[in-house]
Amino acid sequence: MMNRLRHALDPFLLLLLATVALASILPARGEGARIAGMVADAGIVLLFFLHGAKLSRAAIWDGTRAWKLHLAVLGTSFLLFPLIGLATQRIGIIPDGMRAGLLFLTLLPSTVQSSIAFTAIARGNVAAAVVSASFSNLLGIVATPLLVALLMRQGGASVSLASIEGIVLQLLLPFLVGHLARPWIGGFVARHKAKIGWVDRGSILLVVYAAFSAAVVEGLWQSVSGGELALLAVVCCVMLATVLALTFGLGRLVGLSREDAIVLQFCGSKKSLATGVPIAGVLFPAAAVGPILLPLMLFHQIQLMVCAVLARRYGGQVPE
Repeated sequence: MMNRLRHALDPFLLLLLATVALASILPARGEGARIAGMVADAGIVLLFFLHGAKLSRAAIWDGTRAWKLHLAVLGTSFLLFPLIGLATQRIGIIPDGMRAGLLFLTLLPSTVQSSIAFTAIARGNVAAAVVSASFSNLLGIVATPLLVALLMRQGGASVSLASIEGIVLQLLLPFLVGHLARPWIGGFVARHKAKIGWVDRGSILLVVYAAFSAAVVEGLWQSVSGGELALLAVVCCVMLATVLALTFGLGRLVGLSREDAIVLQFCGSKKSLATGVPIAGVLFPAAAVGPILLPLMLFHQIQLMVCAVLARRYGGQVPE
């Protein structure tokens, strides 16, 4: 039992929790907050530059082949999930900031690493998972801010010129530059994948520290109770269970093979912490980012634990 729990827990989540604890005890203030914000912005630029450098052009072109599967994954991520997110806005007992965070997490693209890893464990179509997850993240750079502008009425979301400029300069431009530089740096990125993974994580931790520092200074923990956090976790579990059930049914409805149906379930049910944190940092006021990220952090860990169990179960159903 302890072994299973240890494998299901994401070590990076422990670092995130430690970062939130540090921001709660020693939040950045004044000039320190300004410097932390500048470093976090630089981390966002680096993060998306590396995302662009990792994505191969061959994966983009190959994505046009299994169009039925990829459309199903994108439809789940950017149509089905947002509808569920809108339904959560009727849960009035959850504070406004966290309720906005529930909607925000449903507007995000799928994860890449964990979607592919779980598909491999479940003996699904790994190549299709690579393409679907990559497509979802590529589209999410543009689709998520657009969906935020269309659907969010709380949490400080805006469609101002400054927000658009931030999306272009901090997200889209670094991604494109990284992708164009791939012929020269792709080999280096592939050889140092593990180290670059920690650069990714370090950038996210910087953004989380800056965000929660601002939220703590504004009185975050005085306005959120343990009961509200527990309710938030329950809502995240219900959301995940709903999407897992619907993707299972959708796979059968459109006649996907077992291997492709596994891709739909794992890529379609995930939401990316790595993409969500920097996008939130660009779109929302500093003090609003902390509460908005709480649902995403909870959902991230829940999806890893549940999908780890599912992947092992699916993998065990296939004879050696």
